[in-house]
Order: sequence, then structure tokens, then C-alpha cells
Amino acid sequence: MKIVLADYGAGNLRSVSSALARAGAETIVSPNPVAVREADLAVIAGVGHLAACAEGLEREGLAEALRERVASARPVLGICVGLQVLFDESEEGGQGLGFFRGPVVRLQARRVPHMGWNTLSVRGTPSILDGLDGEDVYFAHSFSARPAEDLPGAEVDHGGPVVAAVERGALAGVQFHPERSAAAGARLLKNVIAWSRSA
Repeated sequence: MKIVLADYGAGNLRSVSSALARAGAETIVSPNPVAVREADLAVIAGVGHLAACAEGLEREGLAEALRERVASARPVLGICVGLQVLFDESEEGGQGLGFFRGPVVRLQARRVPHMGWNTLSVRGTPSILDGLDGEDVYFAHSFSARPAEDLPGAEVDHGGPVVAAVERGALAGVQFHPERSAAAGARLLKNVIAWSRSA
């Protein structure tokens, strides 16, 4: 099982890579579009601003490699801003990759950013969230995806429902940080490995 984290010049790649390695995968960080295209699983682990993430992916040729993966139904996982960039665009500015329909909008809660632990409410039967309904995971974000379609995944309550994860076929994303989510994060990553093997 070979996982490649798309290195677009930013993001918490080393900590995510280490967490995936602990979950049992061979993991590398690479800016090479060929490596991203040919991996068993490609991961976008973003932090910060959607526009910077999307621009970095385009600049390095990684966006096109990801488009080819999605077109051929090969597994792609986004984490944090890596989830957001899978959508159309952000209120903060910037165009996403448009793999999922819908915008990314600023949280309307009294406390922004959404920082800390929150409890997952799983919807449908997403493979990556098996056994995680009711588990606490760690968030750090001010913007959230608003899917235009009904997707299996999870929500949390932070001044109203906030998308925590989505999954459709071989494409998935989580808003929370599995590498900072203790046992629940480790379970998520093991689920992701099993999901990508079966996709």
C-alpha cells in the first residue's frame, strides 16, 4: 500500500505522513505529479487558505494529476483545507478543484475559528467513518464546505451543523485533523487504508 501526500509547498504533511505510517502504510511526500497520479492513494493535507492550496496544486502540476485520478475513480483523500479544495470555490476567495459541487463558506458560529474537540454524527454508511459515530475528533478551521448534493459523511454541531467528512465512491475528505485526533484519528486512517484498497 503506497500513499503519496501531494506536496504543493505548504501543509502539515510530515505529521500526517507519520500518522499514516503508524496506521500501516508506506507513505511518501512528493511534489511529483507522476507519483501522485500512480499512488495507491493520493492525499491532500492542507492548512490555511483554500486559494493558496489550489494555486500550489496547479503550479506544481498536481491538480491535473488529481483530476486524472478522480476521472478514473482512483482514491483521493482531502484533509482540512484539503477537503475544502475538493469543492467549487470559497467565500474567502479562490477556486477549488470542483470534484464536489458546492461552496466553502465562513462558519456562522459565535466562536470562530472552530478549534478543539467535537463529536461526530455519521450520516449514511461512509466506509472511512466505520465505527466513528459519536467519537470526538480535533478541528481547527474557520470555513466549512456546504455540499450541493446529499453525501454520506459526518457532521458536528458548532453553532449549527458543520460538515466534518464526505465520501463519494473513491473520493473523500475530512475537515478534522486525524493526526491530532488520538485513537479516533488512528481508526479513521486505518479505515481510509482499507477503503482505498477496495476502491
